[in-house]
Amino acid sequence: MKLHHIIFGTLTSLFITSISFGQAVTDEQKNWYNGPGLGMSTDKAYETLLQGKTTQTVIVAVIDSGVDVDHEDLKGQIWVNEDEIPGNGIDDDNNGYIDDVHGWNFLGNAEGENISDVRLEVTRIYATLMEKYEGKSKSDVPQEDQDELALYREVKAAVMAERKEAESVKGELSETYKYLAQIDELLQKSLGENYTLKQVKKARKDPKIGPSAEVMYLLMKEDVWVEDFKDYLDYCDEILDYNYNPDIDPRAEILGDDVSDFTGGYGNNDYEGPDAGHGTHCAGIIGAVRGNGIGNDGVATDVKIMTLRAVPNGDEWDKDIAMAVRYAVDNGAQVINMSFGKSYSPEQEQIIAAFRYAEQKGVLVVHAAGNEAADNNITENYPRPKYASMNDAFMNWIEVGASTRYKKAKVKKGILLRDGIAADFSNYGNNTVDVFAPGHDIYSTIPDNDYDLYDGTSMAGPMVAGTAALIKSYFPELTMFEVRNIILQSVQKMDKTMPLPGDPEKMVSLDQLSKTGGIVNVYNAIELAIRYLDTPK
Repeated sequence: MKLHHIIFGTLTSLFITSISFGQAVTDEQKNWYNGPGLGMSTDKAYETLLQGKTTQTVIVAVIDSGVDVDHEDLKGQIWVNEDEIPGNGIDDDNNGYIDDVHGWNFLGNAEGENISDVRLEVTRIYATLMEKYEGKSKSDVPQEDQDELALYREVKAAVMAERKEAESVKGELSETYKYLAQIDELLQKSLGENYTLKQVKKARKDPKIGPSAEVMYLLMKEDVWVEDFKDYLDYCDEILDYNYNPDIDPRAEILGDDVSDFTGGYGNNDYEGPDAGHGTHCAGIIGAVRGNGIGNDGVATDVKIMTLRAVPNGDEWDKDIAMAVRYAVDNGAQVINMSFGKSYSPEQEQIIAAFRYAEQKGVLVVHAAGNEAADNNITENYPRPKYASMNDAFMNWIEVGASTRYKKAKVKKGILLRDGIAADFSNYGNNTVDVFAPGHDIYSTIPDNDYDLYDGTSMAGPMVAGTAALIKSYFPELTMFEVRNIILQSVQKMDKTMPLPGDPEKMVSLDQLSKTGGIVNVYNAIELAIRYLDTPK
């Protein structure tokens, strides 16, 4: 999944989307996903089914933006390569990676430089094909290149459309931001630097600042702030400067490698990188220390997080993902969590080979379905459980959509005021998405011993990866294929309808959005695992 996903709309739509920034986090929000209701009943499983049982450590590879391996709530939960001597500059275990004590960074060089903001894959393809096809008509191109010409035209149109939209939105929001910043300055002078919603509501009757207070009140009551408009402007700049900019190539400057040459040995051991927020959040969901009175409780206890940095701010490269998957498998990971995705995948055969390798070695792969409110049955979202060249889907794969803690949505005049069971942003697909898991208002670890609420199928994936690790740790005799089946066969079924993600006026069931029609439930899964092992084979 893209690390940033914003749906541009009118200014009015910004006011009613109930975006939450800077709110205090309640105790209910901090751990709802481990609790009852639409949570996974993780706590209940520990308290009733797992008391007194012994465990074996399970290694979970987190292929992501990086992980803060020194986080207070991940203490003792980070994988250590015991065959590597830290800091001696030698590849002690002869695995091709020097000083890979906690994993590897496939986005850095030997000098310690890191790739951060990059182009999307659609832009990379456009830039690659531009010299060959720009200005060419179909009659100028030989028959064997017609498909590639069609691809060029497709990606060029997509890049140009996104740039045009970003420029338009930036122009509109720039003026709005200036206007709101002036209002904010006026209200700070009158009401104080940290004025409240209550103060602004009352100030609407003030003849001097009333009109300004009215505007700010409309924003603040929907939890939208002046700073949020600056964030949108920054995102527009990111689109124009990086994501959809064909003229930049940070990889060429920092790594200078051939992205079609799937050979290892590149990178460094900077596990955190320049922005490890996303990866650290995922790691905390899987395995933050339980019961220590700080932060959040991870799903699994006896788990070690192997950190593999392969996802920049933008689209990942197929090469890095394939190499990270192979590293994970070769170094003992039993579960791989992948909270990323993109619309194009130019090196599909290499990617398929890497996932097939994981399948052959019995390693479970958990992948987030995406945040575009799209039907994965008909849209391109990579990596995926089944590619066009494959006869059957991978047997070691779980594709995960995002659910919420709300059993009933709030919709008014066609506008979604509160999500239903399925998160409004979540991708779905009754042939492509296996299951849903909590992915809305998820409190977990972020760098520098901090914590925050994130939304996304990126959060739902680690819920399932953590569940798999938990089951495997308590029942090590199970294969990961059996663990996968247990997770999918023990979901909490939903008989309620909910708005279709992206279309609040269309009601659907979870059966229409996923193969299982349910939400992952740890308690049910542990119960089923116990019954399965007690059944004579």
